[in-house]
Amino acid sequence: MKALITGISGFAGSYLAEFLLDKGYEVFGTFYDKSTFSNIDSILDKIEIFEVDLRNYNNLKTIIEKIQPEEIYHLAAISFVPISLRDPQLTFDTNLYGTLNLYKAIIELKIAPKILFIGSADEYGIVNENNLPIKENCPLNPVNPYSISKASADYLSYFYFKNYHLNIIRVRPFNHIGPRQAPDFVCSSFAKQIVAIEKGIRAPKIMVGNLEVKRDFTDVRDMVRAYWLIIQKGKPGEVYNICSGRAIQIKGLLNNLLELSSKEIEIIKDSKRIRFADNPILQGDFSKIRERCGWKPEIPLDKTLKDILEYWRKILN
Repeated sequence: MKALITGISGFAGSYLAEFLLDKGYEVFGTFYDKSTFSNIDSILDKIEIFEVDLRNYNNLKTIIEKIQPEEIYHLAAISFVPISLRDPQLTFDTNLYGTLNLYKAIIELKIAPKILFIGSADEYGIVNENNLPIKENCPLNPVNPYSISKASADYLSYFYFKNYHLNIIRVRPFNHIGPRQAPDFVCSSFAKQIVAIEKGIRAPKIMVGNLEVKRDFTDVRDMVRAYWLIIQKGKPGEVYNICSGRAIQIKGLLNNLLELSSKEIEIIKDSKRIRFADNPILQGDFSKIRERCGWKPEIPLDKTLKDILEYWRKILN
């Protein structure tokens, strides 16, 4: 079985590649730059990768024609909200029009792979408490260029399923965390700062943003298992939430990490880390994927947090 992972060297992409290799797949991937290659160092000799800018239609089409994939996991995206705020043009060109290029290429090549479009829980935006936990039929209300681009590509994916009969399944993953995640993201940021303090690299002060918001966290290893199960058992045209089903306050997440360190650390609020229009709570309902695919999260949050700290303890010198 041939699988193509767009964004293979990214956080989730690298774990998905390892998962598929363990399943006996022939794994191909696209990358945009080499800055995240450390994520796939251990499997570079087992996969075939191509440098592809999703905005370049002809390049993307040529690679897909060469691979002839039977499954496509479309992860490549601008996924960090502050980047989307700084450069909405790049965000839309990549997340929306890059997805459009993928579907156009598949149609022109007359191939019929299973396609998993990776959206985001951020598409739901600010959700009324009456709609919690969030089900897939909750209205979309994106509030930043990243989530707007993802919601747009989500609708585009449904359009290409409905009108061109592409075998597309959509997912809206909630926050996923684990080793290798970039320190731009909250959990990895906390862990990296804590380890830097442990190693005497920085003063015993940790910089934080809004600690009051609540998020639904899933281990990335559970997340990629869900991606695979959905592409095997999910219903084309449908959308599935992937989440833990419980919301954790960021303050509690930080306290759990601090308890795993022996250092006394002062918490400092940094206004630059606070987003405008920040959603106070994101909590998902994963009953649809559980009923269709038999998936549920299995890795406890405590293990995930320990693994993240150990990752940074190995990385930082």
